[in-house]
Amino acid sequence: MERRDFIKNGTLAAASLSILPTGTLFAKDNGKVRLGYIGVGARGMSHISEGVLRDDVEIVAICDTQESSLKGCRAFIAKNGRPAAKEYTGSTDAYKAMLDRKDIDAVIIATPWQFHYEQAIYAMNAGKYVGCEVIAGLTVKEHWDIVNTSEKTGMPYMTLENVSYRRDVMAALNMLRQGLFGELIHVEGGYQHDLREVLFNNGKQYYGGGVEYGPKALSEAQWRTQFNIDQDGDLYPTHGAGPIINYANINKGNRFTNLVSFSSKAKGLANYVESQSPGHPNAKINYKNGDVTTTLINCANGETVMLTHDVHLPRPYSLGFRVQGTNGLWMDVNKSIHIEGKSKPHAWDSVNEWFAKYDHPLWKKYEKEAVGAGHGGMDWFVFNAFIVAVKNKKQTPIDVYDSVTMSVITPLSTKSLKEGNKPQEFPDFTRGKWKDRKSTFALDDSGF
Repeated sequence: MERRDFIKNGTLAAASLSILPTGTLFAKDNGKVRLGYIGVGARGMSHISEGVLRDDVEIVAICDTQESSLKGCRAFIAKNGRPAAKEYTGSTDAYKAMLDRKDIDAVIIATPWQFHYEQAIYAMNAGKYVGCEVIAGLTVKEHWDIVNTSEKTGMPYMTLENVSYRRDVMAALNMLRQGLFGELIHVEGGYQHDLREVLFNNGKQYYGGGVEYGPKALSEAQWRTQFNIDQDGDLYPTHGAGPIINYANINKGNRFTNLVSFSSKAKGLANYVESQSPGHPNAKINYKNGDVTTTLINCANGETVMLTHDVHLPRPYSLGFRVQGTNGLWMDVNKSIHIEGKSKPHAWDSVNEWFAKYDHPLWKKYEKEAVGAGHGGMDWFVFNAFIVAVKNKKQTPIDVYDSVTMSVITPLSTKSLKEGNKPQEFPDFTRGKWKDRKSTFALDDSGF
């Protein structure tokens, strides 16, 4: 799980003035951010690996219900010459004692999705910055609660959406901002990733096959598979929606107005189990989550958005980004760009030359720091952005409004499908402030 091995395996945002840190528990005189971690399994350990490499981070405490995760984290911290972190375990409420400590500035939440809401609410009420993985809550009301608590306590909430910092994603953002694509018309993204060996394993190895989920399995298969059994909808919208929020200036002069979702039949997971273990009872489960879920979204300024969730079928990994404007487009599936007047008519250019020329300045500046970090280096960027915000007592670059906007797509998508593909009104979490807010994401390095 060392950060340097991850790559082998695989600005400060404008915000409501009501959401600014008001506490006094931040960054001691030595300038270090004191972190607590809730969940130190696979994803939590990636954040631990970032923390141990920074001189401005103290890993004060860790919390997990599984001894195997705590044991691995404990050994990794010791191996990297860091003081042992105080451990909290024994129940799903163990995190509360950790967050009640006065010597923790911020918390990283990397637990199963169903726990994020309560843990984030408790953390903000305890005066902590919150950096949380993937979805914020399971219902629309829970998303409003996250916003209201952040505004009430003054504590920032940041979805740790690392794809917003992916190198090609940021190069395309740079090109869009410089007018290469013209006026934005349509954007696409999603989560298109064969997760069959993640949703099922044999309890002895994480990857490599198997047909078990729940208590008999390991890691995400212990809990994530159940969502695919119980719920139809876009269960993982943030990887697609995070970058799109920046492309379309959502919550900063633009907003999502409504959405509608469509879902295919569900055959992929049952077929996979049957192919691995013919006659196994898990092949007879009625998986509610369709194999391909498509969500269409309207924007206040007239752009359209399409998100795709596709994790049950054999396919190479791709998030399916498409940025299309009046002068051309980028598509990540075929790694190609077409710019009218610069590309040959009706022909694609390879992205290599374009993205080399328009590589985002932050990647040019911090490429060396990001070498070896997870997911091709973008994990360093998202972790650094969070730490810098906490250190400087400033708003996080992906703020609470952006966080809940990309996350609430899940319950809205599910409701649309339950109601026969009925369009759903998109909540305005900014309460009208989107009209005057300005996009500053990654415009300088004061906080990314």
